[in-house]
Amino acid sequence: MPNIRKNYKIKVNHNKGIIFWVTGLPGSGKTTIAKGLKKEISKKYGKTIVISGDDIRNIFDLKKYSFLERKKILGKYAKFCRFIANQKINIILAVVGLINKSQEWNQKNLHNYVEIYIKCNLKDIIKKGKKKLYKKKNKKSLYSFDIKSEFPKRPKILIHNNFKRNILEMTNSVLSKINKINELKGF
Repeated sequence: MPNIRKNYKIKVNHNKGIIFWVTGLPGSGKTTIAKGLKKEISKKYGKTIVISGDDIRNIFDLKKYSFLERKKILGKYAKFCRFIANQKINIILAVVGLINKSQEWNQKNLHNYVEIYIKCNLKDIIKKGKKKLYKKKNKKSLYSFDIKSEFPKRPKILIHNNFKRNILEMTNSVLSKINKINELKGF
């Protein structure tokens, strides 16, 4: 499985910011990697913000976790990202977002959209004790337990997290792959 996918072209618009959509299971390292990317992304591509799905849920008091509610919320995340990017601000969004229809819509409809999938084995996340989310009787509907995960079929960048590399190595790996994306070389 290649780490940089060429099966979708980034719709480039130099008058907009870049959307780095970091997705994966809860506890896979999305938010930590997203925060680690900010300094270099800002240096190379300009003004950049980092926000997580948890941040947006807290800001807008979004408390529902069913599959249908998550799908609606992903549509709101996409509109929010487009709004930020239209201001010529890059956004690094760390969100579970494991719904294929939403991923496909983003790839087709968002300019400067780079999907980064942090692939991680659920057993490794639980073993590492990441996020106490996976404890039984959690109030939220969880991917891979209550909701079937729809892992990205065509992410632009694929990173495997087996928790054997430190976060700096993984962040540098993502940055290296971002630098190799042809469509972003003109920014």
